[in-house]
Amino acid sequence: MNTLTRAADALAVTPLLNCLLREAADPAPAPDGERDDPWPELSADPLGRDPRHSVHRLRASGRLLRVRPGHRPSAPELWTGRSWRALDHAGLADLAAQEMRATTGRSNPALSAEMAASRDAVRALLTARARAVPPEDPWLRSEQSLVMGHPYHPAPKARTSWGPSTSWLRYAPEAYARFPLVLLGVREDALVEDGDTGALDALGEAPPGYRLLPAHPWQLELSARTPRLRAAFAEGRLVRLGTTRGSARPTSSVRTLYVPGDGSRARGDLLLKFSLDVRITNDIRRMRRHELLHVRRTDPRVTAAFAAVGGPSAWLSDRGYRTVDGLFETCAVLVRDGLDRHLSPGTTAVLAAALVEGFPGNPLDRVTDPLSWWSAYLRRVVGPVLEVFTRFGVVVECHLQNTLIAVDSLGVPVQSVFRDAEGAKTVPETPPEAAWRRLVYCLVVNNLSEVAGALDDRFPGSAPALWARAREEFERDGRLPGSPDVAGLLAAPTLPGKANLLSRWIGAEGTAPHYLPVPNPLVDDPVGSTRA
Repeated sequence: MNTLTRAADALAVTPLLNCLLREAADPAPAPDGERDDPWPELSADPLGRDPRHSVHRLRASGRLLRVRPGHRPSAPELWTGRSWRALDHAGLADLAAQEMRATTGRSNPALSAEMAASRDAVRALLTARARAVPPEDPWLRSEQSLVMGHPYHPAPKARTSWGPSTSWLRYAPEAYARFPLVLLGVREDALVEDGDTGALDALGEAPPGYRLLPAHPWQLELSARTPRLRAAFAEGRLVRLGTTRGSARPTSSVRTLYVPGDGSRARGDLLLKFSLDVRITNDIRRMRRHELLHVRRTDPRVTAAFAAVGGPSAWLSDRGYRTVDGLFETCAVLVRDGLDRHLSPGTTAVLAAALVEGFPGNPLDRVTDPLSWWSAYLRRVVGPVLEVFTRFGVVVECHLQNTLIAVDSLGVPVQSVFRDAEGAKTVPETPPEAAWRRLVYCLVVNNLSEVAGALDDRFPGSAPALWARAREEFERDGRLPGSPDVAGLLAAPTLPGKANLLSRWIGAEGTAPHYLPVPNPLVDDPVGSTRA
């Protein structure tokens, strides 16, 4: 196994191992008959624990799994009854499949294949990155850094499409991809749009009687044999107009592309979100009609809420969409604000997910005082999210991939930027209890727990102080009139955690995943505070 293959295997093991430990295992003592530790001085612990390993019992099968603990557990080993046997990714995937079959009584060969494909994709991405040049812009570099991907998903890098899949690497953000957009002309009587889409017209020039429609080249490839699309071209409702002069870069979501401005006031930078008939994590990433209608209802409320709150937080508005009658979902493009108009002067944006996974230029690499940096992060994230919920009934889906942090020249957080009206929710359209639950998951379990874990990995033993500070932030920001049940949040022993392995195994819809209780790191308990 060469260096790249070993690296790919390790990166693919971590999220799958996280799923197993969260969804299917409980802490357990070391088995009887385990060999004596050859380095007893390293494992001295008043409670008899081995700091180099933690042991877990799989609930359905009763088998014992040993891992190297930490924010990113690694090196899984299975107890054979006499010794520990190391598991590579293929072995761990087989163990996960056996455990899910025992738990649910079902088989799912498709997900097993996706787990293997995800590991192979990581290997391909590492190979491509070794030959490619990363973007100079630190924000784009952070958007294109997520080689491991979602830390609690069994197959975060699988790219399963309905059509030819050999070209996916050309469009992968993790491979530092960049490419021009395909420009189409839509005959005006076939145009469907809502909201502010005028920025699309500045991307090129359409002939008389047509309007400009950019297309993701991968989506166009996947849809090329669709009878409706072929008919639209044959009938002249769609015409090909070439490509954009400049290149776009895919961001972390793969289907959302960054289009830089041309330096003029007429066209600033943009983010364009496309349909993409590819399964990425839990969903085929097609923009459904009802989702676009939801965006048009929700985005004005979210935009108004952030404008009213003011301060060092911003919202990237999903201004409008444009598509083709009869090909509504296939050809849809959503226009989102670029960053330029929202960032504070002298700051640099960074994707929050990249803070955790790491990338060249990561502000965490410069941190010397974790509590001070964490306090600044909390102030920029927790307060705005709670305030827009409390005052306006808006739930921002503030998970790591939807949260950008702008840092100053010293790498200290000074501003937060949130995005994705498709995931945002509003009360009373969403019941308050369900809205609050979703907010707690995104903010605490997905976002804060991961960032705190990354800091604790760099500064071992800092977790109790980090979570005590986070508790103070929630107590302060929870004093707004009509605030949600922050006291209940701080007292709850558990919080909702996503069960992505189980959800995918039983075929639960991506919009209705299963949740299970995970320890609440905000509880005022020195032991619980270390279990983020």
